[in-house]
Formats: sequence, C-alpha cells, structure tokens
Amino acid sequence: PLDKAAPRRTERPGRGPGVTAAEMCAGTTTIRPARPDDAPVLAALAGELGYPTTANEVAARLEDPDLEVLVAEAGGEVVAWVDIADRTTLYGGRNAEIQGLVITAARRRSGVGLALVEAAEAWARARGIDAIRVRSRSDREGARAFYLGLGFDIVKSQTVFEKRL
Repeated sequence: PLDKAAPRRTERPGRGPGVTAAEMCAGTTTIRPARPDDAPVLAALAGELGYPTTANEVAARLEDPDLEVLVAEAGGEVVAWVDIADRTTLYGGRNAEIQGLVITAARRRSGVGLALVEAAEAWARARGIDAIRVRSRSDREGARAFYLGLGFDIVKSQTVFEKRL
C-alpha cells in the first residue's frame, strides 16, 4: 500500500491554497500499480513523451522486479504513468529515480502528475530511501517548472552518451 501520510500541499493558480493531489483528484482518479493488460496504453503514452515502444516491450519490462510503474486511472482508463527505480551508485549512494512520467494531454494540469509524484515519493519512503531524483531533457520547460514547483532542486546538468550494442 502507498503511504499518503505526508501529502504535499501546494498552491496552484485556480485551485486555492493548501490543496493536495489527493484532494484535486478525489473521486475521479485512482493511483495503482501497472498491470500487464495496461501495456498498450502505457506504450501509447510513452509515444506521447517521444519514446515510441510496443505493448509487447512494455509488458516485458513490467516483469522487471527492480522497476515500479504506477498508473493514474480515471473513468476506468489509464491516463498517466510514472516509472520509478531504486538506484544505488558507488559515488552517490541510494536514491529513487523517476525514470518517466507521462500524462495524456487531456489530463495535464489536473493534479494527476502531482498525485503520481506523491505516490512515487511514498514508494521511496516505504523502502527507506530519503531522496528522489528525476532527469528531464533541457528543452522540456514545462517539466522543469513542474518539478521545481514540487520542491525538486537542480543539482547538475549533464550530457547523456549512448552506444547501441
């Protein structure tokens, strides 16, 4: 179960002071672990983020025990997901990392993203992790503002290298 003991209260235009994600989404959105039958919509949402993948690839990745994927469901449909990993590095120790957060265009700015980040934070706390990180492309100004507004700090900029094997 997700620990909602310390939900973040945020001031967001049009929603008034002291509103939590749970309050914004109350009665309309459920946060739950992803299931294999969610794979087609998770793949479609990944495509919206600019990372095309297939339902079969997503279904296989959902089997990874080191990966947690939570979804936001509204009206019986998955409208967003967050993928979180428990990471340990030799130089930085242990932290949780939000590896992806996607909200369908129609549900952005509705509190769903905030609810998923709070759920990711609860997942990390339940594992004794005291820091959560997220990486975002430098050209995603909306994502940058979103995470800064949630209390994330920019701790470094970097270039990512990849070599296909």
